[in-house]
Amino acid sequence: QVELVESGGGLVQAGGSLRLSCAASGSIFSIDLMAWYRQAPGKQRQFVADIPTGGSIYYSDSVRGRFTISRDDAKNTVYLQMNSLKPEDTAVYYCYVNVQYYSVINRRVRDFFWGQGTQVTVSS
Repeated sequence: QVELVESGGGLVQAGGSLRLSCAASGSIFSIDLMAWYRQAPGKQRQFVADIPTGGSIYYSDSVRGRFTISRDDAKNTVYLQMNSLKPEDTAVYYCYVNVQYYSVINRRVRDFFWGQGTQVTVSS
């Protein structure tokens, strides 16, 4: 199994910045994709940004130019630097990984996992 631990959420005023982190642990062989999603109250979970291994980074239109996703493969960690925050960015932010790992019987398995979520609140 793979465990994801998120950190970095909080309350910030409009125009401020926050940095989210998500660290993956377990019997990981490789992490092929790391991403961030968010879910505002009463709304569906929506894509924010992703960063595949050796591929192009993608951002949603609503955050492009303000948010930056990055990853540290040595630490199995993905980051989301959020600048120029707006009240409409208020949501629970979830990290997502598509990963290959070793199961309890030492078999390589591909699966995806979600973090527990971290609250980001932007006041006007």
